[in-house]
Amino acid sequence: MTRSTRERIVDEALRLFAERGYSATSVAEIEAASGLSPGAGGLYRHFKSKYEVLAAAINEHATRTRSQVAGSLAELSAMETSVDLEERLAHVCRAGLAKVREESELTRVFFRDLSQFPELVTVVREGLLQPMFDAIVTWFQAQPEYQDAKVDWAGIAAVLGGSVVHYRLFQETVGELPGHAEKDQFVTAWVRLAIGLLPSPAPVR
Repeated sequence: MTRSTRERIVDEALRLFAERGYSATSVAEIEAASGLSPGAGGLYRHFKSKYEVLAAAINEHATRTRSQVAGSLAELSAMETSVDLEERLAHVCRAGLAKVREESELTRVFFRDLSQFPELVTVVREGLLQPMFDAIVTWFQAQPEYQDAKVDWAGIAAVLGGSVVHYRLFQETVGELPGHAEKDQFVTAWVRLAIGLLPSPAPVR
């Protein structure tokens, strides 16, 4: 599918911001990467400033994330409960890992540059991060196996969801897997921890 000029500008700008940093990336460089004549002002036909390009990228990622979360919940809800719980849990974990990986460029920009733009931090928090944690709570509460589990679901989502985010962030920032654990190892451990939330059967008298 052919991208519009505006889409190319947003995509290439985010890539450059992630690679070089927001301040170190010029409008002319964004134009060149987008297939426009550098320095000719082509970017300004679509955006008022470099900041507006960054804000557009953040907002568009947030909008897409909300849609993806809703779609993922619908897909997961459609899975037959006859599917083994461990398989369902593994699917949730892998979906989370894939989403965090998808947002790797935005993540680098977030940690490097967004502290100077608190209004964009709010967009990331409310549009990307919190919806992911809320989705974990929603999913667990919808599973029949967990209906009798008396746990703090918000706390559980922070731990399980946080571990998924950390796994990818560690890899992105350090260049190695945390604890040298391969993805399959991580998913297996994550599923085992989630299974441990199930209510213990009543002792036989």
